[in-house]
Amino acid sequence: MLSKEIRRYFPILNQEINGHPLVYLDSGATSQKPVQVIEAIKKYYEFDNSNVHRGVHTLGNRATEGYEGAREKVRKFINAKSTKEIIFTRGTTTAINTVARSYGLANVKEGDEIVITHMEHHSNIIPWQQLAKETGATLKYIDLEQDGTLSLEKVRATITDKTKIVSIVYVSNVLGTMNQIKEITQIAHAHGAIMVVDGAQAAPHLKLDVQNLDCDFLAFSGHKMCGPTGIGVLYGKQALLEEMEPIEFGGEMIDFVGLYESTWKELPWKFEGGTPIIAGAIGLGAAIDFLEEIGLEEIEKHEHELAALAMDKMSSIEGLTIYGPKDPSKRAGIVTFNLDDVHPHDVATVLDMNGIAVRAGHHCAQPLMKWLQCNSTARASFYIYNTEEDIDQLVAGLRTAKEYFSDVF
Repeated sequence: MLSKEIRRYFPILNQEINGHPLVYLDSGATSQKPVQVIEAIKKYYEFDNSNVHRGVHTLGNRATEGYEGAREKVRKFINAKSTKEIIFTRGTTTAINTVARSYGLANVKEGDEIVITHMEHHSNIIPWQQLAKETGATLKYIDLEQDGTLSLEKVRATITDKTKIVSIVYVSNVLGTMNQIKEITQIAHAHGAIMVVDGAQAAPHLKLDVQNLDCDFLAFSGHKMCGPTGIGVLYGKQALLEEMEPIEFGGEMIDFVGLYESTWKELPWKFEGGTPIIAGAIGLGAAIDFLEEIGLEEIEKHEHELAALAMDKMSSIEGLTIYGPKDPSKRAGIVTFNLDDVHPHDVATVLDMNGIAVRAGHHCAQPLMKWLQCNSTARASFYIYNTEEDIDQLVAGLRTAKEYFSDVF
């Protein structure tokens, strides 16, 4: 597993919660930030704060270099061909909505199909629901296997020549399922459909290569990968982005403005209207530097080991149900669970009293909750700063919760 020395870069972990050392197991919602990211943002505001692209003064040039330098770091991070394919957004939600509103409205019509799965986050469901309503297209779902995985047979049975868009999460934020994106993309392309990938839970944990995956669009957020909140990325193949119209209009994204007609800047700036998220992009660039120094392969291995350990130890607790693939190699560092007869919010409250932070609720995945036949679950999600001792604390906290509610009831 990764060295515990990594924890020293995360000052927020050096505190007590309710008299106990903090055990942070909610990185699926947002990761903590290392000092390298905090300092990069601080440095920008202290020494380089200026708007980008417009000015010729020194601060403007430094800010522009930092902002566009971050774009190049993102390009290399996901192995895109060009920085023209990297659009900065507010996050995964904005990125997916951009594809739905720009590409979708221009290319989807009545009788066409949009294909997603039951394991999608709401941000990868609602934009397609709205697109289907506005265009008369049909929204179709690929059925899941009993263990919460996707079979390629069912993918092939669902995608047809009428399918125009396939949009699937790379890693489920509830089940931890790691989907076969490359193979699904090949199936989509064989039917003439484009492939959109929700990479929010993948980018922080896996080595991504969009050229190898051959996906048409990829969306992810900075705040789940040690970066700041409010910054995300939309990757799109250049040929597709060239054809698409922007969905936000104003400063920064224009080339020429007349009284009645205007023209847009070239890629990627035509999709970045207004003052961009400069500090956020610089912070994301610093986060990428940090993660690449550790190594994405090492991060993935570390999380697989933690997930396997957690599933093994948690399985010894009577009355505890773990959702998702039983094979740790098929899932990321996410373990979602329920204790019999105890509401997930109550479980999370008891854990919090012991300094352990987990997520409880429907995790913005209500259709998946319905498929699991429950209203909500508790979720522990791991990252580079988590240790075997964190797993032991979680298991001990769950036993405490079980005993407490057994006595109450």
